Amino acid sequence: MMDGIDDSPDLLAEDQENKGRSDTVDLTDTSLLVDISDSLSERDKVKFTVHTKTTLPQFKKPEMSVVRQHEEFIWLHDRYVENEEYAGIIIPPAPPRPDFDASREKLQRLGEGEGTMTKEEFMKMKQELEAEYLATFKKTVAMHEVFLQRLAAHPVLRQDVNFEVFLEYSGDLSVRGKNKKEKLGGFFKNLSKSVDETLLSGQKDIDDMFENEKQFLIEYHAKIRDATLKADRMTKVHKSSRIFTKVAEALEKARKLEGRVASDEDLKLSDTLRYYMRDSAAAKDLLYRRSRSLADYEAANKALEKARTKNKEVAQAEKTQEQSCKKFEKISEVAKKEIGEFKVRRIQYFKKHMVELVELELKHAKAQVQLLKNCITALEDES
Repeated sequence: MMDGIDDSPDLLAEDQENKGRSDTVDLTDTSLLVDISDSLSERDKVKFTVHTKTTLPQFKKPEMSVVRQHEEFIWLHDRYVENEEYAGIIIPPAPPRPDFDASREKLQRLGEGEGTMTKEEFMKMKQELEAEYLATFKKTVAMHEVFLQRLAAHPVLRQDVNFEVFLEYSGDLSVRGKNKKEKLGGFFKNLSKSVDETLLSGQKDIDDMFENEKQFLIEYHAKIRDATLKADRMTKVHKSSRIFTKVAEALEKARKLEGRVASDEDLKLSDTLRYYMRDSAAAKDLLYRRSRSLADYEAANKALEKARTKNKEVAQAEKTQEQSCKKFEKISEVAKKEIGEFKVRRIQYFKKHMVELVELELKHAKAQVQLLKNCITALEDES
């Protein structure tokens, strides 16, 4: 049937360039290089082999590998977020929890329905589901790798002792997932933070640069969150498309191409948007911490004036005001640099991923056009 249809490998070939997973990190500094060299997916967890090469003196060895699980990545992220020394720094967003439940459920249903389909149909569906599972797995590994490489590339965050332990200690860190009480505590903490952010939202910043950045980030985060949701919907449409499934051998190949379009859109568009949605949230958190510090500083100034008026506990009020002032100035100084780097990083990598997406879309479109041309030629030969 349709012998004239071109089945050449270049029509369905992947990109020839073997691009690295971590395209959102500048790796020009080679004094501390971190990557995930291997990973193993088990039923309820993923084990990541974290490989490190370094010339920094605080490490005992120039090269090392340790095995880590997702909970240990979250533990490391929390250590940074809870450290007030990093209040003026944009903490890289934590990697999302590995979720293979949907793919596993499909594979299980496929196994249960094996007796109702031919061997060829079963093998074809199995290969497609395994490819979907593999794509999800690779994406999970990439998100965890990017998190570590952002930390390794930062001149301050890379010096943290917890990061050294994470990269160097070969044993189990004995980190467990949060229980219900801790999750509930985290929920109320986030709720309290949201209320505090709302109360501080009307606060006029004394620095025009930070005021402008705050207004920009609020609007930017809302728009990129909306774009992420729309990109996800578009990707689902491509994944669930069955337009080509009812038309013979040639259009089956076109359906596979459509699946690749979905995978590329998921990686280059949806994941890029999702990552910077989390990154912009981290930048908003930085500005919140600075606003909170400014509010504390202004409250300390008022308390000092009150103490001087009453001539009571003036020394303590002066000490508190001085500490608040130093903390606010330190956060402001570091935050200006962080916000500037966030701008450069965002524009640079958005441009990179959007160009790559367009190139992939053009490649797939050309392949589909060629496939349909070959199909028409084959049909004409049959008639």
